[in-house]
Amino acid sequence: MAKRSAGLLIYRRMDGDIRVLLVHPGGPFWARKDEGAWSIPKGLIDEDEDELAAARRETGEELGITVGGPFARLGDYKQPGGKIITAWSVEASTGIDVATIKSNTFTMEWPPRSGSMKEFPEVDRVGWFSLPEAEAKLLQGQRPMLSDLAKQLGIG
Repeated sequence: MAKRSAGLLIYRRMDGDIRVLLVHPGGPFWARKDEGAWSIPKGLIDEDEDELAAARRETGEELGITVGGPFARLGDYKQPGGKIITAWSVEASTGIDVATIKSNTFTMEWPPRSGSMKEFPEVDRVGWFSLPEAEAKLLQGQRPMLSDLAKQLGIG
């Protein structure tokens, strides 16, 4: 059975434009990657966990904030590796300041086979992007979420 994740595509209206909030993964493997490396805040769904509850929990862990609704289901998105992401859209009710985001951390051996454990933020950068900018930044498998958001908002 494919692994399942859930996440939120957070958006805001700014100067007549739609901007979406994307996160850049922390850690050494992603440090030098930008285009095609960003994601929506998301994570694995725990066993017997409600999908939307998982999306909200994971977003809280990655951003250090609680995001309120209303939430609109965007759909299920099969990723190139087989994982399925269930995503919801939500309009940011208050300005989310990307400079104040505080992600949780993870620990891994770094450098490999060194025996040295190092802590990294799960998310090292957060940004607001226009839909065309987000199209270039997002991981390939998540890009269809943007056109689905545009359709949902009646702009696509």
